[in-house]
Amino acid sequence: MKPVWVLMCAIAVVGSNSLVLSPIAADVALDFAGTSAPDVMLASAIYGGSTAVSALFLAPRADQIGLKRALVLALVILVAALLASALAPTLGVLKLAQGLAGVGAGLALPATYGLAADVSPKGQESATLGKVLTGWTLSLVAGVSFAAVLADVVHWRAVFGLMTALSAGLIVLIWTMRVPSRPAAQAVSPFKAFRVRGLLPILGAVVAFMSAFYGLYAFLGTHLTTVLGFSTGMAGLGALTYGVGFGVVAPLDRLIDRFGATRAAPVVFGALLIVYLLMAGLAGQGLAIFAVCLLWGAVNHLGLNILVGQLSALSPSQRGAILGLYSATTYVAMFVGTAAFRLVFEAQGFAMTALLSAVCVAPALVGAIWALRRAGRVAVPAAE
Repeated sequence: MKPVWVLMCAIAVVGSNSLVLSPIAADVALDFAGTSAPDVMLASAIYGGSTAVSALFLAPRADQIGLKRALVLALVILVAALLASALAPTLGVLKLAQGLAGVGAGLALPATYGLAADVSPKGQESATLGKVLTGWTLSLVAGVSFAAVLADVVHWRAVFGLMTALSAGLIVLIWTMRVPSRPAAQAVSPFKAFRVRGLLPILGAVVAFMSAFYGLYAFLGTHLTTVLGFSTGMAGLGALTYGVGFGVVAPLDRLIDRFGATRAAPVVFGALLIVYLLMAGLAGQGLAIFAVCLLWGAVNHLGLNILVGQLSALSPSQRGAILGLYSATTYVAMFVGTAAFRLVFEAQGFAMTALLSAVCVAPALVGAIWALRRAGRVAVPAAE
């Protein structure tokens, strides 16, 4: 199997675990006396916090031991965590297991993104990364959807059992995968990595991008069911259409390679701001929201590609540390953004929440325009 497809599958497995508890939480709660679905979802929160800490402090070690070995180690940890989740006798054990899964995910995601840059042919970095990012589509469309069916037909423990087997198979594939060698680097403190030129503006854009996404996505299903009156199954189409949009736009990633991330960023972030304004304007229009979700997934794919690609290119020798900062920033933005957006959603409704997402993206758009103008000023003397 080609390395890019192996890495895509790695993202799919990690992504599936991060998203799978939501649809099966009620089934899990039935197995543990005195617990409810919200109690089960605390395991997901623990997973997110553990992922952020792991990405911040363990990911820099990936540069020292090599990204390939780091990914294998991460999947070994994930296999142990998923097996413990499948066999968990109590909810407390499940929470601990998901905390351990976060340790593996926090190391796996930066290592996978870094390897995508290593295995990419010269000049095709964005196209290669786009294929790897499609793993998130697999996790959302195939992984989560199939997990809900499997939990219903067999048992929720079978979901974690299947992910354990898939993760174990990936360990073998990654271990035999050929990756271009590069000199081992010293482990870099995540705080020293902040000194890399150009890092902070991109991380600022990550905060804006991820807060806008997670803050709105968290309440999309609630809006569709409680306000618009859709069934739970129909509400699931929101996530499905988002995932489809995220995946089908992948062929356009080559345009980022052709025109450059600096030139593409203002267009993509501008389009994303328009999508959030559309979401606000069509909040009460029922089926129209699903069409916007398709656009949302497509534009978010391109935006994520630009951000991860820019971070990967900053310093190849510190790629693990830098992408660890990216993952940590993502999960912190997810937590803070969701908490802040909840207040707006409960007080003002979904339309105002979508407008808040547009406000969040605005600084990223302004920063992208500024970076493009600055690049133009630098390029003119060089041409002369």
